[in-house]
Amino acid sequence: MPSTECVLCSRGTDHCHGSLVMHGDGTAECTDITCVELEVDTHELVLECRQLTGGCRCVEVRVSA
Repeated sequence: MPSTECVLCSRGTDHCHGSLVMHGDGTAECTDITCVELEVDTHELVLECRQLTGGCRCVEVRVSA
C-alpha cells in the first residue's frame, strides 16, 4: 500500500504545508496557523497578495496613498 505521508516530511526536510502570502510592505503570512518560519524557502507555494481572489487591503492602501 502506498504511503500517504508527505515526501518532505518523510525525508525530515524543513517545510510548511501552507501557502506563503507576501505583502507589498515586505511582511508575510502563512495559511497554516502552526507555521513559525515565514520564509520563501520553506514553502512550495508563494503568492503576492495582489494575486489573491478579491485582492488584499494592503494593495488598496498603497494605491490610495
